[in-house]
Amino acid sequence: MTIDWLAPAYPWVKAAHLIAVIAWMAGLLYLPRLFVNHYRAAPGSAEAAMLEGMERRLLRAIMNPAMIAVWLLGLTLVLTPGVLDWRAGWWHTKLLCVLLMTGFHHHLSANRKRLAREERRHSERYWRVANEVPTLLMIVIVVMVIVKPF
Repeated sequence: MTIDWLAPAYPWVKAAHLIAVIAWMAGLLYLPRLFVNHYRAAPGSAEAAMLEGMERRLLRAIMNPAMIAVWLLGLTLVLTPGVLDWRAGWWHTKLLCVLLMTGFHHHLSANRKRLAREERRHSERYWRVANEVPTLLMIVIVVMVIVKPF
């Protein structure tokens, strides 16, 4: 099976991938902040209900579709002939960070469901610290893709 037809589409696929990454990152940075506010709201209050709705819509309408697009477009990019040297170490590190980011996404999703049921497993402080995880992963990913240090 030849996939040479991907080469002419590469700039468009790359642009769409970057747009999806930006949308996904926006959600990954915003949802933990919503959790912080949700933890401040009294359980069962109108504010808690409003935040639960915001969290659900953010996850379902932006974050989930963006994450799926990131993965599909990213796989398309790496399958484009001549784009990736499979022996280069930088892309292994990038892939690991994307896997960790995906795991964090699922952690947020599971905790959104718990919070909707008023199950508060973590503290407000936990979510403040967790809010830094996607930023750190993003820094490593960008350095790997742009600098390609190894």
